[in-house]
Amino acid sequence: MHIALVSAECAPIAKAGGLGDFVQGLAHELIKAGDSVEVWLPAYDVLRRELISGLAEADAPLQVPFYQQRIHCRLLSGDIEGIPLRLFDPQSEQRFFQRSRIYGDADDAERFAFFCSAVLEHFTQSERPPDILHCNDWQTGLLPVLLAERCGEQAQARTCYTLHNVGYQGKVAPSILDQVGLNSAALMTQDRLADPHQPGMANLMKGGILYAGFVNTVSPRYAWEVQNTEQGMGLQSVFRDNRHKFGGILNGIDASVWGPEVDAQIPVNFSAGSLPKKAVNRRELRTRLGLQEVEKPIFAVVSRLDRQKGVDLIEHGVRYALAEGGQAVLLGSSLDPDINKAFTSLKAELGSGPDCHLELGYDESLAHLIYAGADMILIPSLYEPCGLTQLIAMKYGTVPIVRRVGGLADTVFDAHYSDKSFDARNGYVFDDPTEAGLEDAMSRAIGLWQRFPQYFRQLRVNGMRGDYSWRKPAQDYREIYKRLEQLAAPAQPA
Repeated sequence: MHIALVSAECAPIAKAGGLGDFVQGLAHELIKAGDSVEVWLPAYDVLRRELISGLAEADAPLQVPFYQQRIHCRLLSGDIEGIPLRLFDPQSEQRFFQRSRIYGDADDAERFAFFCSAVLEHFTQSERPPDILHCNDWQTGLLPVLLAERCGEQAQARTCYTLHNVGYQGKVAPSILDQVGLNSAALMTQDRLADPHQPGMANLMKGGILYAGFVNTVSPRYAWEVQNTEQGMGLQSVFRDNRHKFGGILNGIDASVWGPEVDAQIPVNFSAGSLPKKAVNRRELRTRLGLQEVEKPIFAVVSRLDRQKGVDLIEHGVRYALAEGGQAVLLGSSLDPDINKAFTSLKAELGSGPDCHLELGYDESLAHLIYAGADMILIPSLYEPCGLTQLIAMKYGTVPIVRRVGGLADTVFDAHYSDKSFDARNGYVFDDPTEAGLEDAMSRAIGLWQRFPQYFRQLRVNGMRGDYSWRKPAQDYREIYKRLEQLAAPAQPA
């Protein structure tokens, strides 16, 4: 199959969150399975171009409709870690992707609507169009709509649409639809793109759900939650009405990037069979962050500091870890000024040692060292579509303490209360998004670490032996692609 992964992100050249890791990991695994894969991405000025091999102008430039004009758009090609790229580089006064960042501008909806329109132009003009267009999140939600409206239902059926976070839906003015040549008057009805709860607003994610050939979230539990709980963020009935083409596929992690056996960014490589070597990484983590070398468990947080992630519980968890005789390290940042202020104050209060270090920013090498050196990691999310943090942590023998939501519920099984056998238990889970709920899980983890170290060690080993690779998820996506190919195939003559 020839597959185009259409996305706003792709690690390591354009990454703002888990979407970038998703595209990179899935692309690698599909290529390994023998598929022809391309990643289609905006040509941001912040791309890490030094990581792209053979970057050059490719094919004829596109003339992309934009209101009453056409915008000249260059197509660039290259290769990143064996993944072929197509980069869309509009030459316009709007400078859509020359903003020194991926997201965060007032005209984000216009920028990504243009990207969808440019992708459609390339798709229709390509000598060998992809068999499948795999779209991701609200930024590409217009693409299935454009395909249906301009190319017909057979082209529309080629689209798989993956939702990484239903909290961001792309609620926009209807003029965005007119911008790319759609008829906003015809599309702004409740059975099409009109937002269910904000009159007069178009919902781009809703459009993608209605028009795509198949829709999925990034874990089975989250797929259930968005249909049946407030996690649907107002789209519950839309998901239920489309359940015939809706499911959940758990994300994987790229073992070539995240794995203690091969990680070049940690001092000493180790595995489940050589777990004592983890202690070397723990010592290096303490040295780097100025923590005292003492027999205490290290609790870690590696997270975007966002309300979704349970920032109040993160702060409480740091305080509780210190109060109960542990050490705490945090690596994270926030675009929310109030959250940033709160954690800046917390850092000033707690200082940087001998048992606590808060790093307000993101440092890739430090993230690897924290996973390799910490004993436990806190993930008290209010909701979590999948979560990669717990998967990475378990591979490094760091025991996760999580709230039972979304992909966290699908992957972490409580040491004491799970119905699974002990060799399948790998962490601690709590239900209520309260300080008491978090404390209960943390106190049980500390108790096992202190009194029954051999059982705590087994939790580490259980987590390390889990298969969190892209092998099974990629197989699931390939099955979906095959079904979509059949839907898009022209009818055979009688």
